[in-house]
Order: sequence, then structure tokens, then C-alpha cells
Amino acid sequence: MDLTLAFIVAAIAAISVLLSPKAKDGGAFFKGLAPNGQQPGLLTLTLSQVTTWIFARSLLNAAILGFYYGLWGTLAYAAYYLSFLTGAQIIDSLRFRHGFDSIQAFLDNRFGRWGTRCYNLVIGIRLVSEVFANLLVIGILFGAAGSSAYTLAVIAVALVTLLYSMLGGLHASLRTDLFQMLIFGAVLGLLITLAAAGGHFSGAAILFKPFAIGEPGPVLLLVALLQIWSYPMHDPVMMDRGFLADRETTRKSFLHAAWISILCITLFGSLGIIAGANAQAGESMNQVLGRLLGDLPMLLFNAALVISAMSTLDSTLSSSSKLVVVDMRIVDPSVRNGRLTMALFMLVGVILVFVGNNDLFSAVAVSGTASMYLAPVVFFSLWRCRTDIPVWSYVSTFLTSLSGAVLYFTESSGHTRWLGEIHKYDKLLYISATVLGVGCLLFWVGNRLSTGQREAAVSTA
Repeated sequence: MDLTLAFIVAAIAAISVLLSPKAKDGGAFFKGLAPNGQQPGLLTLTLSQVTTWIFARSLLNAAILGFYYGLWGTLAYAAYYLSFLTGAQIIDSLRFRHGFDSIQAFLDNRFGRWGTRCYNLVIGIRLVSEVFANLLVIGILFGAAGSSAYTLAVIAVALVTLLYSMLGGLHASLRTDLFQMLIFGAVLGLLITLAAAGGHFSGAAILFKPFAIGEPGPVLLLVALLQIWSYPMHDPVMMDRGFLADRETTRKSFLHAAWISILCITLFGSLGIIAGANAQAGESMNQVLGRLLGDLPMLLFNAALVISAMSTLDSTLSSSSKLVVVDMRIVDPSVRNGRLTMALFMLVGVILVFVGNNDLFSAVAVSGTASMYLAPVVFFSLWRCRTDIPVWSYVSTFLTSLSGAVLYFTESSGHTRWLGEIHKYDKLLYISATVLGVGCLLFWVGNRLSTGQREAAVSTA
């Protein structure tokens, strides 16, 4: 199976390179424009949104949550894709209500340099973690960590993805996303068909874990519903695609991406559910699926992970180059510097795979909590149009969310037991609710103080 999977990877990589015309200017490389200056259409933008958010880590998470927590675990993960709906409103407000061409420009206008410093730190860490996490998935599909197959797979996919990403930038990413999403959709459809034909889907299997308040699945669902208000704003891949097309095309692409992504994640997660329903003592999810489905469906299962990993990697590299070169302006905004930035981010991701923490989940588990400092920004500054929120409110909220993210990491990894012996998702729910509540309180207090100071100044004058 490894040789067949390697052939599939090679074929997808070769086609992706052929689909990646060399970008000759910043319009193609950073803004995704075609050589004739045309913006991406609805189909391209929608499927690019979907495939860049259905990354390998997400597919694995959805399936594993289904394996352990049943339908409610998978639905909890699928609920994160409601972020497309909140993301659509965030982009529409930023671009067409307030007139900003980037999130950094908005945050700088409202909170000065501290606004962009905090934001760039969070999304920079997220981009590096996405490179690391998706390369890690590639490696574990081909062999145990440290094996020659593992090492070769990681390096080969990293080099090929970097090659076509550096060739065409964001324009190449959009073209390859469209191709990779079509392939992924076909593979997923065939995989689900084979599983259904084998009689593995039944009401009893899908509902082998009952819905009960306090169980990990429903608790995680509540966490997702708290985090989707801020989650899209801290994802540069999603946000970058919100600035590429006209208002109507952008709005429709987000709406369609929402239901397509939720459907795909739920279907893929259902494989984990049936594995959990049929698991015997000591069996892993992959072992159960191999026993139930056989070699061909498992090959398709792994192929879907590879395709999603590659599609996310090229988009992550495009967003990384835009962050450093266009948004942060650390170097001159040239295509050459954009390519060098891609190479740097890929190098850091590869290094983390081989010398960092090989736990796929602990590497990215805190991102949703860390992003929650942006929820009050969305509620007060963006949607309520408050321009007088003081910088101390923003920075205090950032530090609160960062503290919550660190606390969840230490609690979930067993380094601390400050929140007792309750399940880690219960801890995540308490931390998320606290971070959101404290952040909104800090913004409300800051707004009230600023209003009072302004009224006092007017009355004195």
C-alpha cells in the first residue's frame, strides 16, 4: 500500500506543478490574480476555501473524535466550520463597511502598533504549526517516526509543495486547490460508498455514544460554539481569501464553503464513528478500519489525508509570504522575498517535525483559545463600530487569552492539575467561557471609561 500511496502522491504533486504558472508580479503572487488581472471566480474561491480548511489534521481530528466520542464528537468538530459564516460577516464588515484592505490595517487604526504586534504573533505561530502538523501527518502515513520512509516522505512532500508554491504564489495555490478539492471529493465519495456498501453504517453504529450533557462530545460542541466568533479572524488562510474577489462572490464563497466543509468533515468523521462502534479492546482506529473496510478503502482513507495535507501546505505558505512581505513589511514587497519567506516557513516546519514535539494534537490544541482575544474586537470594534476602546483593554484581553491557552496546554498535557481531575474538554469549556467573558468585560469597561472621559472633557469645555 505504501508504494501505491507514494505513486498517488507523486501523481498529484506532478499535476500540481504543471498547474502552477510562474508568477511574474505581486498581483499573481500575493493577490491570486490571473495573468490577465482577473480575480478568482466563485467556484475556484469556494473550493479553495473548503480544501484549505479541510486539512489533514482536521480530518484526523474529526475521525478520532468520532472514534472516542461518537457522533457528537464529530459534530463538535464540524461545528468549527460555522466559522465560515462568522468569517463572512467579519470580512464584509472589514472591507465594505469600514473600508480596510487587511486585518492588520484595521487593528493598527484601532489599537496602533500593539494591535498588529499581538495579532501577527498569534497568526505567525498558527502558520508555523500548520506547516508542522500537515508534514507530520504525511510522515506518520508512511512509517514510524524516525524511520527512513517517514523521513523521505516528509522531505519529498515538503520540497515538491514548496516548489509549486514558490512558482506561482497565491494564484498557483488557488489553481491547485481547485484540482486537489475535486480529487479529494471523488476519493471521499468513493470511500463512503465502499463503507456503506459493506453495511457498516447503521443507526446503532452512528449512535453508539448517547447524547448526554457533560459527556466530552457535547461539551466540545459548546466549546466550538464559543470559539467560532473569533476563530476565523485568526486564520490568515481564510481571511486572505476574503480580499480577493468582489462583494457578492466573496459572500457566496463563504456561505457555500460552510455547508460543503461541514458535510465533508461529518462524512469523514463518520468513519471514525463506525470504527469506535466496532472496536475491540486495545484496537486503534486505523486497525479497526483496516479490519472492517479492507485495503482499498484504507488506501483511499490515507490518500484523502495526503491530498488535504498538500492543499493546506501550499495555502499556508502563500499566507506566510503575504504576512511577512505585504502585511508586516519586514522586507521589500517583492516576489523574490515572498519566495524566500515560503522557504523559511517550510524549513522551520520541517525542523519541528524532526526535533519538536511529535504529538499532532498538542502542537495546535491551544490555537482556538488563543484566538479568543479577537472576539471582543469583533463584537465591539468591528460590528458595534466602537473607535474609543483603549489599547489597555486590547492588550489585557490578549494576555488573558494567551494565559488561557497556556493553561489549557499544561492541563491537557498533564503538567498541571490546577483545575482538578475533570475531563480536558470540561477544562477547555471553562477556560474558553472565562476568556470570552473577561475579554468582553475588559472591552466594556474600557469603552465606558473612554465615554466618561470624553463627556467630562466636553462638559468642561
